[in-house]
Amino acid sequence: MMVKSIIYIAIVCIALQSLKAQTCSEMIEYIKSESYGTTYTSYSSSAISKVTFHNIMIDYQTYYFAIVCFKSKYSYGCNEYIYQVSSNTKMYYSMNYLESAGKAFWKYIQPYNDNLNCAPDFE
Repeated sequence: MMVKSIIYIAIVCIALQSLKAQTCSEMIEYIKSESYGTTYTSYSSSAISKVTFHNIMIDYQTYYFAIVCFKSKYSYGCNEYIYQVSSNTKMYYSMNYLESAGKAFWKYIQPYNDNLNCAPDFE
């Protein structure tokens, strides 16, 4: 089990290096430029404005990303953060976000917060 985790992390690191992105914001811009994505807007959420899921093909491998836009406290804008998620995260989030975008985020997206180190620190 530990060997699989190490191999997976090594593959992800190599693939992400091919993105040629140095910062999280550059990675977000690159992924947006390579994929249209599917957006789920949360009008009633007090924290999440929208979540956009993207699929990117790198060296014949598909990688899945969620760009989460957290509402800003004193403006109409939002702050974007990127998560590398699993292939079924979009399906699970889309089936649950209308009931509660926050709960769906914590259950299906937040567990991937360490994959890219581009997520906000909620502690």
